[in-house]
Amino acid sequence: MAAMPRTPRTTATRTASRPGALLRRLSPLLAAALLMAGGPVIAPALAKAPAKVQKSQKVQKAQKVQKSAKAQKDQIAGKTARATPSADAGLMQAGVPAQVAAALRRAGVPASATSFYVVKLGAPSARASWNAQQPMNPASTMKLVTTFAGLQLLGPEYRWQTSLYADAQPGFDGTVNGNVYLRGRGDPKLVPEEMAKLVASARAGGATAINGDLVLDRSYFADGLDGNGTIDGEAQRAYNVGPDALLYAFKTLSFTLTPDPVTQTVAVSVTPELAQLRLDNQLALTNGRCGDWQSRATPSVQPQSDGTVLASFAGDYSSDCGEHVLNIATLSHAEFTWGGFVAEWQRAGGRFTHLPALRSGKVPRGAVLLARHYGLPLSDIVRDINKFSNNVMARQLFLTIGAELDRGGPASPERSIRVVRRWLAKQGLDMPGLVLDNGSGLSREERISAYDMARLLQQAAASNVGPALVDSLPVLGVDGTLRNRLTGANAAGSGYLKTGTLADVRALAGYVDAEDGSRYVLVSMINHPNAAQAREAHDALMQWVYRGAP
Repeated sequence: MAAMPRTPRTTATRTASRPGALLRRLSPLLAAALLMAGGPVIAPALAKAPAKVQKSQKVQKAQKVQKSAKAQKDQIAGKTARATPSADAGLMQAGVPAQVAAALRRAGVPASATSFYVVKLGAPSARASWNAQQPMNPASTMKLVTTFAGLQLLGPEYRWQTSLYADAQPGFDGTVNGNVYLRGRGDPKLVPEEMAKLVASARAGGATAINGDLVLDRSYFADGLDGNGTIDGEAQRAYNVGPDALLYAFKTLSFTLTPDPVTQTVAVSVTPELAQLRLDNQLALTNGRCGDWQSRATPSVQPQSDGTVLASFAGDYSSDCGEHVLNIATLSHAEFTWGGFVAEWQRAGGRFTHLPALRSGKVPRGAVLLARHYGLPLSDIVRDINKFSNNVMARQLFLTIGAELDRGGPASPERSIRVVRRWLAKQGLDMPGLVLDNGSGLSREERISAYDMARLLQQAAASNVGPALVDSLPVLGVDGTLRNRLTGANAAGSGYLKTGTLADVRALAGYVDAEDGSRYVLVSMINHPNAAQAREAHDALMQWVYRGAP
């Protein structure tokens, strides 16, 4: 993803900013830091799926919870399987190379907690297949199912619409008398520069002032999608932001902290600009070691009695820390989007006869269209989703698939699951062990086997959207979530793989181009409390495949 142009920021240096300050664009730091928030280590995921897939999803989920509890008790009692040399022999008989088996043993990961499937494209049989039929928690590699389905069902050039309506046409003086209505259809990347284009279009059509309230039409998605809690209780973390038909700037504030030794101050800037947001910067610059800067510099973000929202910074910040970016998910979707639209309207020179109230509702019949904006093409969105493992963007796409292909009501996970299952069946990909939840992999429930994931990747490679999918994947040692993996190895630049990370899950799925020019499908999933220690095993696996899986 190309870096976004650098733009002005709201800044504060031990002073409170005024609510009218405006910003136009997300900074490159936000683009990188926020999108990367999709792949942190988060709360424990279930280590193993049930052996059989039940007809009832509710029964299935209940059984998983019970098995998870038993596994945790067994772990405490020391009853879980341990990596042993005899297990190494089983892995090697299945084609898994000795160096991978040895790395798993060193990590304390038993073979029973792993699955592998490696196959050369076009080959009749796998080079390595271990536990491949066992449904596993894939973490963010589940995004491959969502993005491949989206590319095929919606098309790489699909674009989301965001529209602005009004009760009446602008008058001769440009004033819109009555309410304006902002209607969203789930754009995953409605960021300030995209909102600015919508506002500019309305202004070009003659609207200069609004004499009414701002009504947000978020009815394209079902209610309550953002109210189901988080996987780990960290509601302010960007990776936990839930979907919304009017998702704006990932519902996340990005604060940039910049020490200035000359003035002995710490400047704080924020993007995106929200009309109701004020900054109170009381950070003191020190000369000591940086240490845990984040715990000391995280602001308190609190609504005020006058309707504003105050972000207060206190404590100290060392010049040794340099510049850092702090992302905080805050406010409701409606409040965040309201603040963003009002700020962009004012930044563009638009006026309000009074501060518009925030209201929710559908666009009424007979409303006048002021402007319509088409977002970035799906091929660009898929690239952000996969390279940076962006959870909320994946969830937006997953819901859009259901909304567009199973019309008749607001988008919901259930409708999307039906559509994706029908699509898989038409592809000849019967997957009895597949469990879909939200399509992002940020779930304790989602399951897929390594074999089924490999079949999906083989099908994708042969499809008309195969190049777009491969182009969206992190490149080994180059970019995305693989930018720091095997950077000095010969395999660098030859792997195109989605990563998956939860507290006790590590997964890889994608393609590796071997040194002889052959392309392989590689899938590996590890579900175990020691999964984080198994990075060496995955690195060894990728290098083995690069050498032609000898």
